[in-house]
Amino acid sequence: MLSITSHHGPRTFAGVLLIMILCVADSYLTIDLVSRGAEELNPIMAYYLNQSPLLFFIVKYSITSTAIMMILVTGDSSRWGIKIRPAFLLVSFFIALALAVQWQLILIHTVAE
Repeated sequence: MLSITSHHGPRTFAGVLLIMILCVADSYLTIDLVSRGAEELNPIMAYYLNQSPLLFFIVKYSITSTAIMMILVTGDSSRWGIKIRPAFLLVSFFIALALAVQWQLILIHTVAE
C-alpha cells in the first residue's frame, strides 16, 4: 500500500494538512459571517449554505480534498505544453486559502467593533 508520505514526502503531507485545516477554518468563518449578515458570493456554495451549514461544510471539504488528490495524483504532468509542479499548485492553494481566512478574520473584527 502506498501512502502520501511514502510517495510525496512529509513536507507535502504537512502542506496538505495545513490546506485542509485552512479549509475547515474558511468554512467555519464563512458560516459565522453569514450568521452575522454577510452574504456568500459564490452562488453554488450559497445554495449549499442555504440548504444546511453541515451540507455547505461537507461540499467545501469534499471539493478541496478532491482538488488536492487530483494535484497529487497527476504529479509533474504537462498541460498545454506547460509543466506545473504539484508543489507550486499546493503552495498557491495554501496562499489563496490563507488570504481568504485572513480576510474573513478582518471582516469579523470589523463587525465586532
